[in-house]
Amino acid sequence: MNATKIIGILLIVISLGVGYIGVNRIADSTKEINFLGIKIDASNESGQMQGFIYVGLAIVLFGGGLYAVNKSGK
Repeated sequence: MNATKIIGILLIVISLGVGYIGVNRIADSTKEINFLGIKIDASNESGQMQGFIYVGLAIVLFGGGLYAVNKSGK
């Protein structure tokens, strides 16, 4: 197993963790309450933006990891 393949696998594992953090941050930044039949939406837009940045970073890391693993296999 060469170094490129190990780095690719590490990038994939890290991307899964970063994606998990991003999805949780998005979910924690959006709250909805039903009060007397009225929906009240409380959103933390900066928290949501950070969550989307984490998810985007996770996608890039995952793609880079797949590229590195496939490149080392050839």
